[in-house]
Amino acid sequence: MDNKHISQQFNEELEDVKNKVMTMGGLVETNVQNAIIALVEGNIELGERVVNEDFKVNALEVSIDEQCMQIIARRQPTASDLRLIMMIVKTITDIERIGDEAEKIARMAIELADMERPKDQYREIQHLGDHVRKMLHDSLDAFARTDIEAALHCAAEDAKIDAEYEAAVRQMITLMMEDTRNVRRVLNTLWSARALERIGDHAKNICEYVIYMVKGRDVRHTTIEQMQQEALGK
Repeated sequence: MDNKHISQQFNEELEDVKNKVMTMGGLVETNVQNAIIALVEGNIELGERVVNEDFKVNALEVSIDEQCMQIIARRQPTASDLRLIMMIVKTITDIERIGDEAEKIARMAIELADMERPKDQYREIQHLGDHVRKMLHDSLDAFARTDIEAALHCAAEDAKIDAEYEAAVRQMITLMMEDTRNVRRVLNTLWSARALERIGDHAKNICEYVIYMVKGRDVRHTTIEQMQQEALGK
């Protein structure tokens, strides 16, 4: 078999793996969205659907991981091809963890559905959830296009999500202090908000892997300004 044919086969294998990652990402996006809707609307059936769908996410992670290991063993990729595979392996770990957080929110939604609904109808969760869902979508889009500028822009959103989360926590703590009857409901809501904040962290991680893929620079545990300098030379 000539080198050109081998190279074409290798590229097809890499594209197939990337497509599977996007399938996994799409499934998790749907689960996150449904978990938020289940909580805000008190929809037990939708919450149970998210819980029951999580096994699909786990199965995809195992399948993609095995495929990546097989490619490394057979092809012994170097340089950018190896970075791509490493980016995929790291990305699916974060996507799987996002799926776990969506399942947590769904379980909280099932518990909250039987409790008295707050006057604000979980407005903070809705707002935070919308922001987190957009960040997740944008991080997966940056991954699909290997777009370093989109990755940087998306990663910068994590600080805003953290600030929203902290504001929501302060408000919920105030609610508990005002009326102890709110404690159980507010605690469940707090755990859901924490899960959303963690999804933002995982989405930021995916953006960092995109920068690693393009530049070969590990920008984890750095500030946004440092990430920009490493990625764009600013």
